[in-house]
Amino acid sequence: ALVNMYGKRGNIEDARRMFRKVSERNLFSWNTMIAACAQHGYGEEAFRLFQQMQHEGWRPDKVTFLNILSVCTNPQALALGKLVHAHVVDDGFESDVVVGTALVKMYGNCRSFKDGCLLFNKMPERDVVSWNGMMTEYIRYGNGKESFKLFWQMQQEGVEPDTVTFISILNACTSLEALTLGRLVHSQLVEWGYKPDIVVGTALVNMYGKCGSIEDARMVFDKMPLRDVVLWNAIIGGYAQHGHGKEALHFFQQMQMEGMKPDETTLINVLNACSHAGLVNEGLFYFNSMSQSHDIMPTLEHYNCVVDLLGRAGQLDEAERFINRMPFQPDAVTWTTFLCACRSHGCIDLGRHAAECALQLDPQSASSYVILSNMYATAGRWKDVAKVRNLMIDKAIKKEPGRSWIEVDNRVHEFVVRDRSHPQTEEIYAELERLRQQLKRAGYVPDTNLVLHNVEEDQKECLLLYHSEKLAIAFGLISRPRGAPLHITKNLRICSDCHSAAKFISTIIGQEIVVRDANRFHNFKNGVCSCGDYW
Repeated sequence: ALVNMYGKRGNIEDARRMFRKVSERNLFSWNTMIAACAQHGYGEEAFRLFQQMQHEGWRPDKVTFLNILSVCTNPQALALGKLVHAHVVDDGFESDVVVGTALVKMYGNCRSFKDGCLLFNKMPERDVVSWNGMMTEYIRYGNGKESFKLFWQMQQEGVEPDTVTFISILNACTSLEALTLGRLVHSQLVEWGYKPDIVVGTALVNMYGKCGSIEDARMVFDKMPLRDVVLWNAIIGGYAQHGHGKEALHFFQQMQMEGMKPDETTLINVLNACSHAGLVNEGLFYFNSMSQSHDIMPTLEHYNCVVDLLGRAGQLDEAERFINRMPFQPDAVTWTTFLCACRSHGCIDLGRHAAECALQLDPQSASSYVILSNMYATAGRWKDVAKVRNLMIDKAIKKEPGRSWIEVDNRVHEFVVRDRSHPQTEEIYAELERLRQQLKRAGYVPDTNLVLHNVEEDQKECLLLYHSEKLAIAFGLISRPRGAPLHITKNLRICSDCHSAAKFISTIIGQEIVVRDANRFHNFKNGVCSCGDYW
């Protein structure tokens, strides 16, 4: 009892002392000491005890295995985890659903995802916790599609989802930007008898906001009887990402009027809202009043938000002075943020300095090389472009390819530039050609300055036409009902030519086009973008 008491309090030294005094140890005392070590960061000692108990003739039970598996939380512990797994098999616990679930989680924590999948598929019995654990692992490894398959499969096998299941699958919708699937899950929640709950409600607000429907996010938020700071952060962050800065600030003021104290994340969302909406004075006001008004000391992330705020507004000299006066050492994010601002405003000299500083801190950063190369290309400095690209080759640094994806009939379709891998490639390219002719008649002129290759003008126009964003739009037009909004996601920043084309296309087809890029949402409607061409 004393070992248990000291262990739960985290007083491991006293727990050890009492354990040594136990003359006749039983399985409970071994488990208690192993649990105390495992729970308070003494993993190696827990494993030594695990081995010692067996040397002294004690066979582990389910509790023993659950305690020792909780120690295996990183790739370095994989060998240990596999050794414990072997003991689980030898002692006949492999068919135990709780131990099996713990093993799946262990393999996930140790970055051995395939082993976890194999084990899960072999489990003779799987409860809702097992299914939830496997779905979580798929989402963690960026495979939201497979988590959806598990979601439907578990129900086909008669396992009823619980709150954790729905939160996991809503997070999968968020990672895939799968709005239709998210709405389907929401409707199932309602059928399931869901009553407003802060955790699920926050997951819904987050999902709708990040999947492009801030209106649905607002509807869920308004129906919540109770709101905590995480829920407020979700709605403020949603409006910030959609570029609705004033609405985000309205919610920030409302949360304070309702007595809710903001936290660090709240202020990051507020500063981002000001940055995306060009509200420089408001952003500086909230930043300067953080400590006095909200008792929150600004972190480096808050300072980086201000660099972004000033940089987007073209106040590059002020942004550089702000960086030099920061009480923190600038990190790679600071300089990359400033570099992006220099690119947007065509300031090559400051941009080169920012790139050099960013690469000193993160020499393998492909984005810094690419942005600098693009700046040189835009200015027609092809020799400098070649130098940067040769540096990337010498250092084996590869640029992340631009990808766009769109959800159609509960499937996510992905495209890259000049993509011809889709089964409907011929129809997609025919639709693009039809759009090209309509765009030309409507007055759209391709921005060939954005083509970062030294080629002829007609080749540049061709390269622009087959950007991944335009391919996704064309596929959406031939695949979705006329009038239905098109929701597209881009892994990088949308290029200004695709931005311009999307405005024209929204007028030509009379449809709303929502594009989520790496930074924010762009809602194109009747020839206008919600960002106000400020991004």
